[in-house]
Amino acid sequence: MAVRNDRQDSMLSVSEVLELLDAVVAESDTPEPATTVGTALSADDAAALEGRIRNVRDSLARWRRRGQELSALFSSAHELAELRDTDTLLDRLVERAHDLLGTDVTYLSEFHEGRDELRVRSTSGTIDSSFRQLRVPPGMGLASKVVHTRVPQWTSTYQQNDDIPHEPGIDAAVAAEGLVSLLGVPLIAGDRVLGVLFAANRSGHTFTPDEVALLSAFANHAAVVLQTTSLLEQARFAADEADRARAVLADNVTAMERASAVHEDLTAVVLKGGSAEGVADTLSGALNRPVTILDRDWEPIADALAGARGLAAADGLSGRVRGAIAESRPSGRCVFVDSGAPEPEVVVAVVAGDVFLGAVLIGHGELELGAVEQRTIERTAQIAALVAVQQDAVAEAEDRVRGELVSDILRGDALQRPDLVRRARARDVRLDELRSVVVVGVPAEARRTVSVALRRAGSGALVGERDGVLTVLSPRPEPNDVAREVWATARRATEAPVLAVAGPPAPSAAALGESFEAARRCAQLLQSWQASEGAVDAQAYEPYLAVFGSRQRDLSRFIDSVIGPVLRWDEERGTDLFATLSAFAESHASPTRTARALHVHINTVTQRLERITGLLGEGWREPEPLFRISLATRMRTLIRRHATDGPADAR
Repeated sequence: MAVRNDRQDSMLSVSEVLELLDAVVAESDTPEPATTVGTALSADDAAALEGRIRNVRDSLARWRRRGQELSALFSSAHELAELRDTDTLLDRLVERAHDLLGTDVTYLSEFHEGRDELRVRSTSGTIDSSFRQLRVPPGMGLASKVVHTRVPQWTSTYQQNDDIPHEPGIDAAVAAEGLVSLLGVPLIAGDRVLGVLFAANRSGHTFTPDEVALLSAFANHAAVVLQTTSLLEQARFAADEADRARAVLADNVTAMERASAVHEDLTAVVLKGGSAEGVADTLSGALNRPVTILDRDWEPIADALAGARGLAAADGLSGRVRGAIAESRPSGRCVFVDSGAPEPEVVVAVVAGDVFLGAVLIGHGELELGAVEQRTIERTAQIAALVAVQQDAVAEAEDRVRGELVSDILRGDALQRPDLVRRARARDVRLDELRSVVVVGVPAEARRTVSVALRRAGSGALVGERDGVLTVLSPRPEPNDVAREVWATARRATEAPVLAVAGPPAPSAAALGESFEAARRCAQLLQSWQASEGAVDAQAYEPYLAVFGSRQRDLSRFIDSVIGPVLRWDEERGTDLFATLSAFAESHASPTRTARALHVHINTVTQRLERITGLLGEGWREPEPLFRISLATRMRTLIRRHATDGPADAR
């Protein structure tokens, strides 16, 4: 092959042409092609030829570099397709960009759109550890400028460039790393900016369009990685949420099936006329936890898997448990108790409207008490309220029936005797065996509680009301023993004062009415003296009943008419002539005995008696007036004693 020179018609040999081609494809960094071809050409032709060779060599170098860049990008794409760890892949992309661009430092900052800030996520070539935790505040630094403009930004002198919004923290990090020139390109996915990819040098450098294009290509790959990561995270989150939802749904289905079964069992308990024990057993079996049900008086009436007294401690409920029950009362919802075993974990009040009927206590257990379980417990409390109301209705009806039976028995109508025998036998009471009558005086609000407690005590007695008076008819022959037991039972059931009055023994059922009247009149007399506590024998007060009946007004008038001047004298002057008068009456009108009883000198007694004579008149020591004075002082003393100590126990 020969190359002809047009101007001099010079020819190149084959060896010269080969040498020329070798010079073109050589990868040497020599600025001028090393060839001897120029010796056969003129100076101008040789210069033109060498310029052409240089251009071809530059083009070949760019294509080789572009090939390397494409190879790196394709390799990144392959790794992206096999994405497993996002951080590792981002590190790989930053490292390859660092190697291909040949800059000192390359790093990637992720943009957090909600906070409008960027955080460094991956670096290559950095030496300062603080740079890896760099945070770019909103609107600051070259990175924010890239995000807001969405186009590449670069500078050859970062610290001296006033077009960049500087921030002390960023400037300090850049200075610590020694960076001077920076190039940043945006990571864009759709209409969102995901971050910025940076290439930086520790010396001044003007970035070429090829460098900007290459970094932008890597930024596009990084954007795909970040977007893919976001999508994968969303997919994983959605999958996890779906798994959790399926698990919750399965748990809810199981819990709802369990709750439905419990509801059916509780309904069956109510329909069969069951009690609180059946409700507690049903709920305990469903939750596999101890359950205790309290009545309106905070006393355990049923428990399951919880020991003798259930979840209520022997010394009563703690303040935490009582507070939780009080918190539950307005809503009827479950309230968790901040305590451990043996106290309950959850309580719920048993209410019917505004009426408090008790509480359901749930102990600790392995089954978690979720929303469905709590709703089951609350429904159980409603069932317990229904059972309590049902039992209250039955009890009220029974109280009414028993009250009518007690009234009819005490009335003693012979014509109704066969019917009374039948009605009494229906309540396990034998009419002919009733011998004792006890009248129970309690405040009206505690009467029903005491009545229920007396009926539960058993002993074959009949408990009911007649004319608003709670009465006990017992087959036992000793009324005083019955009165003491009735008083003890009633006091355990209520904190209100209890007065149990035993009537005279009844020789037959026909005499029960007379015994009741004696006990009732005695109770009224004692209550008129403000005596409302204890167990007493009505026969011990028959003399007073014979004189005064049971009316407080008549008794007060009698005392005032007989010894009123003495009482008023003491009240006005702070003296105690009444004590001397009472001791004189008790000492058979003997001043000497009176002095001994009062432990004073006889002259003192004589002076006091003279004062009493001035108040009551000259004839007060005569037998008939003195009898009335003795009776008045005794009654006054009894009234004062009952007002402070209560009546003595029945003997």
